[in-house]
Amino acid sequence: MKTYKTKNKTKLALFAGATALAALAPQVHAQSSDALIDKLVDKGVLTVDEAKDLRTEADKDFNTAMQAKTGMPDYVTGYKISGDVRGRYENFSYDAASPISRDRFRYRIRAGITVYMKDDVEAGFRITSDEAKGSYGGGDPISGNQTMTDNGSKKLVYIDQAYGKWSPLHTAGWNGSVILGKMENPFVYSDLVFDPDYTPEGAALQLSYDINDRQKVSFNGGGFALYEISGSYYDSYMFGGQARLDSKWTDKLTTSVGAGYLCLANDAKLTTAAVPDSNSGNTRVGGVLVHDYTPFVLDASATYNLDSIPFYSGPFPIKVAGDYINNSSVNKNGDGFSAGITLGKAGKKGLWELSYRFKYLKSDAWYEELVDSDFGANTSGSYKSGTNVKGHVVKVVYNLTDSLSLASTLFITSLVSKPTAMKSHDDTSRLQVDANWKF
Repeated sequence: MKTYKTKNKTKLALFAGATALAALAPQVHAQSSDALIDKLVDKGVLTVDEAKDLRTEADKDFNTAMQAKTGMPDYVTGYKISGDVRGRYENFSYDAASPISRDRFRYRIRAGITVYMKDDVEAGFRITSDEAKGSYGGGDPISGNQTMTDNGSKKLVYIDQAYGKWSPLHTAGWNGSVILGKMENPFVYSDLVFDPDYTPEGAALQLSYDINDRQKVSFNGGGFALYEISGSYYDSYMFGGQARLDSKWTDKLTTSVGAGYLCLANDAKLTTAAVPDSNSGNTRVGGVLVHDYTPFVLDASATYNLDSIPFYSGPFPIKVAGDYINNSSVNKNGDGFSAGITLGKAGKKGLWELSYRFKYLKSDAWYEELVDSDFGANTSGSYKSGTNVKGHVVKVVYNLTDSLSLASTLFITSLVSKPTAMKSHDDTSRLQVDANWKF
């Protein structure tokens, strides 16, 4: 017995030393320690029973070591560090004589930490690179890009997320969370509705119910501050609700459908001088929005997995998707849609994807300052993103490694409604070539 205990302690000591480095890694303990124990079992160094004992001891020792090393209280159960670095080359080309075609180089960095605690609580924050927008001192709400310019001058970093989350509901079939702060967008919409970089500020509720092992229904709701006016009751807010049904019909076929409603409160206060003026397209008079914005949004997608194809490792997904938006508060220019197909799915070493989408967004379908900041066109001699744009988007992505992906995106666009001075064929081409490192 003494010999066994001595050997077991020796193995535990070796294991503890190997996993000490995990204190510096994302989701430090669970993945790295379990993988190492499994490897020791495979090599015959540990028996299954010894591995079970080590997992228990390792959990205790790790929690004690993490508290001592980090100073975190005992109710902190783990943390995750993540982020990415992206470099981008970009080209703008125009059919018209103005503006002139040009190139630029940009980058984006993001880094954040999520802390997991007992009683189903987590808190997180993330910072991002960005450029100051106008005279606000803050960054662009829908972009984290920084242009390479100004003789290598030091660039700005902003708070991108700062939130707390409580997930008290996790009974048979039910899951629910409440989120407060500046958060990842809780709504599941394409960039026809929200730019992927938009992180709203306010409160959100997320609920889901597993109907069975193949179908899940969920609800996302939230209220978010857009413009706080000191000394006034008429602040501007955004509210929304969304219901979704995700289904797995066979091992190869899955579908998703969703329906949602969004609205802006006191949107007349959202003048071009009140908030960062990143996009354009809405009908305004003197910078003031003319219409209300209360759109319904519908979306649907279907994914079918082929067993295999040449030059692709594993099952090959083919996804078709589309969405439609309609602002019931306007009589014309109040709708938009997108539709497309994606072949493959990048994300792991050697995998790739190729996608095509057509987007059509009229001027007053939705608030211009929330939609995709990359999708724009030649507007009276200058490139502007936002609404009143239509066109094609082609994208290809390839993962050189699990962490490094290369991507190229081509936008061929024009205005939905053109000024009379513009020709009908005044198209814009925007090419983006990205290298993205994630951690």
